Formats: sequence, C-alpha cells, structure tokens
Amino acid sequence: MQNTDQDTPTKQAQTPEQRRRNEKFYRDQAAKRGKSDSEVQKRAKGPAQNSPISPIWLLLLGFVVFGGLIFEVLSRIFGGRSNLR
Repeated sequence: MQNTDQDTPTKQAQTPEQRRRNEKFYRDQAAKRGKSDSEVQKRAKGPAQNSPISPIWLLLLGFVVFGGLIFEVLSRIFGGRSNLR
C-alpha cells in the first residue's frame, strides 16, 4: 500500500506570533502549578485598568447628552407655547 499526500496530515509551521503566544501560555500554566485556586485568581485579576477616556471627558459627554434632554423637558414644562408668527 502506497502512502499518498491525502493519507498523511500535513503540519503547518507556527508563525512567530503563535509561537510567542504559546510560550506565554506555557509560562502562565507553569506558574499556576501547585497553587490554590484563590492564589491563581489573585494573579489573574492583576492591577485595575483605567478607562481609556478621562473622567472629565465622560462628564462633558454626559452633560451634553443628558443636559440637553433635561433642558428640553424643562422648556416644554415651563416654556409653554412659542408664537412663531
């Protein structure tokens, strides 16, 4: 019986990115060995990440969106009808 290309699975070479990620995964798994679940979870949480938008910009955006809505509601309640003639 002859061995053809269809019978044998081909292996693809790893890209450098795949190799880096595999090595990182292996290091992380090796670091977890012998530790309790609580120790592993503490390490997984890591430092808190900051928001990519500063709080000042978030407040400004909130004021523009919700402030406009509030001003519109107040003008409809207290403004009455406008005479545009």
